Amino acid sequence: MNSLSSDQPGEAREREAPSLTALNEYLTQHAPHLGEIQSITQFPSGYSNLTFCLTTTAGDYILRRPPMGANIKSAHDMSREFAVLSKLKPVYCKVPTPLLYADDASVIGAPFYIMERLQGIILRASNAPQLAIREDVYRQLSTALIDNLVNIHAIDIHSSGLAELGKPEGYVQRQVEGWIKRYYAAETDSLEWMNQLAEWLSKHMPESGEPAFLHNDYKYDNVVLSAKNLTDIIGVLDWEMATVGDPLMDLGACLAYWSEAGDHPILQSFNLTSLPGNLTRKEVVERYAVQSGREVRGILFYYVFGLFKNAVIAQQIYARWKQGYSTDVRFGGLMQVIKALSQKGINCLETQTI
Repeated sequence: MNSLSSDQPGEAREREAPSLTALNEYLTQHAPHLGEIQSITQFPSGYSNLTFCLTTTAGDYILRRPPMGANIKSAHDMSREFAVLSKLKPVYCKVPTPLLYADDASVIGAPFYIMERLQGIILRASNAPQLAIREDVYRQLSTALIDNLVNIHAIDIHSSGLAELGKPEGYVQRQVEGWIKRYYAAETDSLEWMNQLAEWLSKHMPESGEPAFLHNDYKYDNVVLSAKNLTDIIGVLDWEMATVGDPLMDLGACLAYWSEAGDHPILQSFNLTSLPGNLTRKEVVERYAVQSGREVRGILFYYVFGLFKNAVIAQQIYARWKQGYSTDVRFGGLMQVIKALSQKGINCLETQTI
């Protein structure tokens, strides 16, 4: 296997970089134990909340803030994300320790929070093919990924206090109606496939299942792996969309990222599950059913909704890019992603397969 390195930040994008001076003044007053910031770098991956590495005299920490121009409070609520981590940490060890929340937008232009930096390996579609990871390792790792999702869904939402973070009654209906509304609010081009998916989802909503705690963006590049053993998941990141609801919605969201060798190249570029050794989507569903003990029915709906939701997220980011809120060159190509996701959804409806 080629040498592995941890996920590394690079130079912060000028328009997005928080003020080092303003942050140091704030930390001196509110969290002096975190040390004096010496440099601020930025993690280039990800399409949503902005993630920075603060190198201080006491160590490295992670700062998270909403993207520039975002006005979707539920998706970029830093106080909520901080609360999720605070409630999760005592009952689920594979999350970074939350350290500081700041609701004073005058410091860096938006609310933010600071958390522990987990050191490990993050596999991405951009780097994984060059690492010569064996098929048997991918088999074990992809299986561990699903088993870990089962563990998240097994967390007691009541004793942990996580139940307070969501409203499971009518969850599926709210999600479908809400994401359709978000799509049309961010629409820049009329896409017939998206219109057809929105109509189909509205007419085929199942009843919400027994509630569980959901990550809602669970995929390879949101987990941190041990550098000594790639099949050992040591952390799960990006809990910004976490909530309480039907766990099959979370499974569907995971499947929507789970590309296979025959999928459109654009879809394969967003995950590494198409590499040999990984479970297929069908095997993912079978593994989840066995390990969770849940009856997995109507998975086509949950998968198609996951594809639609990913397309809406891409549409929202693309709309902000068109409005000039981001100079990230990746965002300009997201229309092709939206088309590929919606076409996949339509193909699944036509074939009645995932």
